[in-house]
Amino acid sequence: MQLASRIYEADSIASVQELYHANGWTDGLPIVPPTEDAVLACLERVMMTPDQLIGIEPVRGLPIVAEKLAINAVMAGCLPMHFPVVVTAWMAMMREEFLMHGATASTGGCAVLVVINGPIRQEIGATGSFNALGNSDRATAVIGRAIRLCLINLMDVRPGAIDRSTLGHPGKFSYCVAEDEDDLAWTTLAEQRGLPREASAVTVMAAGAPRQIMNEWTTKPEEILETFAAEMRANLRHYSIHPGNYALIIPRQLREHLQTANWSKSDIAAFIHERARIHRREWADVGKGNVVRDRGDSVYPAMQSADQLLVIAAGGPAGGFGAVIPPWLGDKSHAVTLPIGACVDCEPPPSVKGSVP
Repeated sequence: MQLASRIYEADSIASVQELYHANGWTDGLPIVPPTEDAVLACLERVMMTPDQLIGIEPVRGLPIVAEKLAINAVMAGCLPMHFPVVVTAWMAMMREEFLMHGATASTGGCAVLVVINGPIRQEIGATGSFNALGNSDRATAVIGRAIRLCLINLMDVRPGAIDRSTLGHPGKFSYCVAEDEDDLAWTTLAEQRGLPREASAVTVMAAGAPRQIMNEWTTKPEEILETFAAEMRANLRHYSIHPGNYALIIPRQLREHLQTANWSKSDIAAFIHERARIHRREWADVGKGNVVRDRGDSVYPAMQSADQLLVIAAGGPAGGFGAVIPPWLGDKSHAVTLPIGACVDCEPPPSVKGSVP
């Protein structure tokens, strides 16, 4: 295979780093030089030619081809075995319902959360255990970073250019987690969204920063989940009242209490849907009284329906912690799940939500 990208020569690793920093091609961290052999190895892993079209960014009409994704994946530190996840995540992000331009250009400053399910987790060493939201392993760290480097270099999503984030959040460096499926009595996230458990899959979500909660003083599901719901109500008050996809990260300690009581992910979603809602008049309590007007009794749920909640099992085994990951801006962007390795020209299975190009 012949690559089309321009070749640069440098006489030292330090010169390589300065070349990339000087041209604005990095996220501020050092990169792995994307040699021709390394890029070709990624392409061979997914059996793609360099010019294979991954998709066209719908707002600006930017074509995204496999070679450019591979270059940025290598720069992020990806090995060839990580590249199928990067490709599939990008296919998902380019679905119309994800609204990639809005999510990456907004002043709201969200990042792309990537969730990995299925056998590929074990193949690439993505654990979903200790420090799950803090780059717990090589695979999730480099895959999440590859998403960001591709945005920077393929779509000019640089701070102050397309990226107009007022604050952003640390997840913009890397925001990838594998679901802990090893002892999972629950359905996986990908199963929730219509895929078979034996399929490897990627879910992407335009997401705010994680909001951590703690409740170690009860084993009752209703009380545990009320803590999550309270954090979501706080987000409705302090950030956005628009309903959309929320994600809950539930580590093992809290998960075991819920599973012992035979609460399924559907039960959790139904409870949260009922509890995570506020009256418009509550805005007056947080300095937003001017926009309450005569609609104080109007009720605003965090999600339009229970199935908008993404329940993800992840985190270390000890500690009564959890996290709520809020949406960027309600229903403007929808989470998308795709199977890894599926034919890009195939029709989606009828039950898959927001899936398969």
